[in-house]
Parts: sequence; structure tokens; C-alpha cells
Amino acid sequence: MSHVYKLMPAKLWQDFQRSARFIGSPDDIRDGYIHLSTAAQVSGTYQKYFADQQDVYLLTISINGLATDLRYEASRGNQLFPHLYRPLALAEVTCAVMVDAAVLSALEADA
Repeated sequence: MSHVYKLMPAKLWQDFQRSARFIGSPDDIRDGYIHLSTAAQVSGTYQKYFADQQDVYLLTISINGLATDLRYEASRGNQLFPHLYRPLALAEVTCAVMVDAAVLSALEADA
């Protein structure tokens, strides 16, 4: 696994692009880390938290450089989810696309 993923509404993505630094969504800040997903987890995360929202972006993040700040911890369904314990730099995002059914299907196929 060389990438992890972050789903976020367009407004958060726009703010992240302006500041070049993401400290987290309100849920991330509450929990003390940035919630991320593996390729296999993105669809479930999208369905649970974002399906009723429009203009949701999927950010692809290389795990290179995240080092010890990235931890895999048990969460939903006792799955190990990646959690980032520091702000995310815009330069660490390798791709950002608006989520649609085709994006989710392609990601599931690659998982």
C-alpha cells in the first residue's frame, strides 16, 4: 500500500488549497488526528459520512514522508484505519478528484 485517502467536502478542499496546510475537519480535530482511509475503505467511508453531500473530493496521499505520524488503528468494524497525527501539507496530496460512482468503482477495483 503506497497511498492513503481523505474524503472532504469542496469547502474544506478549497480552504486547504488556500492555506496549503490542513489541520483537519471538525471531527478530525475532535479526535486528535486526521481520519484517512485505505483504497478498500473509501467506499464505506463515503457511504457512511458523505453520501448525502454534494461536491465531495477524494484526495490521494502518498504514505512516503508520513513516517511515524501515520498509524493504523482499529475503528469501524474493527478494521485498521490510517490516522495521521499531524497536519497534512498540500504538497503531500498527489491527486484530488471530485467523487462520483466511477471514481469509487475504480478505487475498489484497485484495492
